[in-house]
Amino acid sequence: MSARGRRLTAAGLAVLAPVMVWLVAEPVLGHRLRITDGEQTLDIGAVPVASVALLTSLAGWGLLATLERFGVRRARAVWTGVAVAVLAVPFQPLTGAGMDAGTRGALALMHLAVAAALIPGLSRRIPPDRPRP
Repeated sequence: MSARGRRLTAAGLAVLAPVMVWLVAEPVLGHRLRITDGEQTLDIGAVPVASVALLTSLAGWGLLATLERFGVRRARAVWTGVAVAVLAVPFQPLTGAGMDAGTRGALALMHLAVAAALIPGLSRRIPPDRPRP
């Protein structure tokens, strides 16, 4: 498989994984994922989950491609460090008020699922394509 194909697969898995977490949390277990901020309530649905995961995947892939394109030494290692640092950012709002423990847990699992697909999937060293016999 080509480098582009492997990275496309990783991005696809990164979109599918949090949607699977959402499917287990909301339709299967019946826990409504919602965040309340004062009088405003945000229901978390499958489409926003998939959209955010897709944007995250494309941004990660784009950053890695940019680092590689401009010849940054150890581009994958730099990208992996950035990806791990960025993973910590979405956990900050999970410590505040406005959501129950089930929503907190589901959101944390969604973030970890995206990271589990993207970080090893995009940063893996891809061997050069072998010529076909």
